[in-house]
Amino acid sequence: MRILILGADSILGEALHDSFVSQGRHTVEPLPLESCRWKSERQAKKALRRCDCELVVDARSLGAPGRNVIIRDIDIHRTQWLARASHRNGTGYLYISTAQVFSGSVERLYTEDDYPDSQDLLGEMLLHCETAVRDNCEKYLILRLGSIFSHRSGNTLAYMLGELSKGEPLLVGNNQRGSPVAAEDAARVVSAVVDQLSTNADVWGIYHYCSSQETNCYEFAERAIAIANQYSELGSGSVELRKHGEIPPITNRVLDCSKIRNTFAIKQAPWRSAIGDTVKRYYHERH
Repeated sequence: MRILILGADSILGEALHDSFVSQGRHTVEPLPLESCRWKSERQAKKALRRCDCELVVDARSLGAPGRNVIIRDIDIHRTQWLARASHRNGTGYLYISTAQVFSGSVERLYTEDDYPDSQDLLGEMLLHCETAVRDNCEKYLILRLGSIFSHRSGNTLAYMLGELSKGEPLLVGNNQRGSPVAAEDAARVVSAVVDQLSTNADVWGIYHYCSSQETNCYEFAERAIAIANQYSELGSGSVELRKHGEIPPITNRVLDCSKIRNTFAIKQAPWRSAIGDTVKRYYHERH
């Protein structure tokens, strides 16, 4: 299958490209974020026509530079343009979203049937992009992931390690619960999905994937620092629990992954098994 990766230089896009190339089962056409900043629908259509792909894998929403993803109105329009062009060409469209579309106000796992009720700007913009895909392309697959961590810059883990290298304590909260996903694990999941799509399996729709272990920012930072101390002297008091004037509400964005397991036989992997290699790569690539 010939695949076009949009945002191929993003955190997840690079992991996807490496995974597809190493496996050698599909032909990959990478398109970096800068080349995806189309100003008109005509430009988006030309990009798809030039690639002549069978599947678009859209990792743009997880690829904004810096720590925070920023999605603007023009990005929603670009998603709509891509969905329309994919539909006209008979091309499949795999859009990668996040658990941020949910408010995190419930204690149970979020399923694909739950209505996305996020009230923050990123969640609302992601939902608009998802809607643009669903409304304009018949062969679509939306994959919502837990928060991505990587040795590359532009994600929470790299930000934490970078701040700690400055010698200042890291203040993090414990009120946001989730199940983070290593970029390489997310690439494994996307690759497995693409393999089945390449057989013309009718498995379009919305799916969830996150790691098998729940955590919060404080626990995640503690684990990262315990590993990082093998490569850099950070000290025992490197991470501190942020003190709040009042008890903040707990947000719980943990996803139910039974649908993707039952459809694609994809099992959840624990984030603790991946963070060791991720931290190691972070330091090795900076020395």
